Amino acid sequence: MRFAHYPSLAGKVVLVTGGASGIGAEIVAQFAQQEARVAFLDFDDAGGRRVAAETGALFLHCDLRDIAALREAIAHVARTLGAVQVLVNNAARDDRHGLETVEPDYWDERMATNLRHMFFCAQAVAPEMRKAGAGSIINMGSVSWMSGQGGMPAYTAAKSAVRGLTRGLARDLGVDGIRVNEVVPGWVFTERQEALWATPEAVERHMQKQCLKRKVMPPDIARMVLWLAADDSAMVTAQYFVVDGGGI
Repeated sequence: MRFAHYPSLAGKVVLVTGGASGIGAEIVAQFAQQEARVAFLDFDDAGGRRVAAETGALFLHCDLRDIAALREAIAHVARTLGAVQVLVNNAARDDRHGLETVEPDYWDERMATNLRHMFFCAQAVAPEMRKAGAGSIINMGSVSWMSGQGGMPAYTAAKSAVRGLTRGLARDLGVDGIRVNEVVPGWVFTERQEALWATPEAVERHMQKQCLKRKVMPPDIARMVLWLAADDSAMVTAQYFVVDGGGI
């Protein structure tokens, strides 16, 4: 393995949301390489089966907007692998939308897709983490709101709230030894980003702003997640870590 190996991750039960593609799939793969016991939730059945076959991780179909289904999926993980010790709240969708097009139902759906499930996942895993006196919850943020990006106000509103959720949970859960942190990716060149928005002109403009002149890729994000999950970061909580090549 070219990069760090974390002995403290071996055998840990790790749950990743949105693990069937993109950054989430890479996070699942990297935890599997660390010999963790990994489960992931997604509603992309084809992608989920592919990632499960490649990594050996447990895939559960779940629409994270359905909180009852989410709670049952997490309970299934606990029955199958053991109590969740590391939670990675990764799932999100950065669909573009204009100010004029947003109706209340769409706004609520964007909050459910990009924010609400993070809280309920943390709520579901917290009791067993409390019993163990330890745990790591890692929430995925976004530089989009930090850089003042337009064109998706419901998404940027939800992602900005991840900061408040992270710090509030860190305060509430820290007394029980549970750490809560945020990883803030920059523009990560997943297959979806390449297909939808990474035109040569857009990439060139982005690279002009970025200090490091190469694309940020999913493994760059996953390695920060691993560190925050491992005991190497045992006294790190309520913090955010931007991984964007120096773009903001």
